[in-house]
Amino acid sequence: MITLLLASCSQQQTLRGVFSNQTPHEKYAAKLKSANLHETALGQKWLQASEQALQDSIIVTLPFKETGYFAADKPKALGYRIDAQRGQRLIVNLEVQAREQLQVFMDLFETGNGTYKHLAAADTAATTLSYEVEEDQQHVLRVQPELLRSGQYTVTIQAEPILAFPVAGKSSRNIASIWGDPRDAGARSHEGIDVFAKRGTPAIAGTAGTVRQVATTPRGGKVVWLTDINRRQSLYYAHLDSHLVQVGQQVQAGDTLGLIGNTGNARTTSPHLHFGIYRYGHGATNPYPYVHQSATPAPAVKINGELLGNWVRVASRNANVRLQPSIKSGVYLSLPQHTPLQVTGGTSSWYRIALPTGKEAYIASSVVEPATKPVKYKKLTSDTKLLDQAHPQAAAKNNLPAGTSIAILGSYQGFDFVRIDAGEFGWINPQLTVSVR
Repeated sequence: MITLLLASCSQQQTLRGVFSNQTPHEKYAAKLKSANLHETALGQKWLQASEQALQDSIIVTLPFKETGYFAADKPKALGYRIDAQRGQRLIVNLEVQAREQLQVFMDLFETGNGTYKHLAAADTAATTLSYEVEEDQQHVLRVQPELLRSGQYTVTIQAEPILAFPVAGKSSRNIASIWGDPRDAGARSHEGIDVFAKRGTPAIAGTAGTVRQVATTPRGGKVVWLTDINRRQSLYYAHLDSHLVQVGQQVQAGDTLGLIGNTGNARTTSPHLHFGIYRYGHGATNPYPYVHQSATPAPAVKINGELLGNWVRVASRNANVRLQPSIKSGVYLSLPQHTPLQVTGGTSSWYRIALPTGKEAYIASSVVEPATKPVKYKKLTSDTKLLDQAHPQAAAKNNLPAGTSIAILGSYQGFDFVRIDAGEFGWINPQLTVSVR
């Protein structure tokens, strides 16, 4: 019914002007409100999930890869928080497997001081989002599917440099002096990086641009300044052995500007290129993120994919739950044996799980087991409600008569997690049961 209403809303002429400058996510939210679906329980949960994903986003280290499951009956949004650096290009790839066509909205935000600035959005028909980071800030990626559609997703987030490495045949492993290193006995700091290479190695253009200056100076020796007008910055190449370009020359990324040497104040050092970046109106900035290409691939997802969307429980005496998929992350909770957890995703060897409270976190796959074989069996001593959460005020999914046989799969804070003969899962008060085996 909701899908039909949304389809009819999209045909209304009056909405065309409203939607013209909105992101796909905003357009979809506007459709919900136009159809008054934001007043329904599902509509409210979808809108709340989109906001909550920004606040509850998990901090991830790039490259990052996660596989998970979107359940049709549980509106959900994912939030990934990234410590992004100026000079990087963030690339997000999304793969979706679903029986029916599934729209998934990807939006990137810059965050600071509790605010969220929208930066980029992917078209719902696209599977990739790419964005050049402009400021050293935390960024949040939000991924959210449309209502009433289920499917499996795999999201991969990577960072790559926006410039070509400035020395032919070399990489950031050949950098021997970095941004901020002391110079002149501490009187000044290094405003660039030094890449060491054999004399005569080509120094290459990091991007397309115009040669602004070709000169010889006491400190830099033979230098070339390249204007990167699109990014409002200049690239500085110093200590060259020779110039191979002229002022006003147009170059492309990878073109040779000069040959590596040790001219200027580098006469007592081995041949190398001093490479710097100067932003218009801001001065020097750290070039390293602009040229560093990580050799680390996105980690393979090693979890049991058959458990996506299903229940597991703590197998060991105690197990730690963390807000990030890493043992370096602080312990969020320590859970006792047989605590039920629903698997919503996984990255590397960590399960992304929904706690009985609804909060999502991570747990090592080695400390849980499928919640399929019952811990024990019980029979209800009186009529009781099958609850959807481990809370006395939770909604009832079903009413169970006295004498109903139930399989106990786990427990949490005074409630038993059970499976009844019909195969339905839920929570009950254990005081209303008696053990039968």
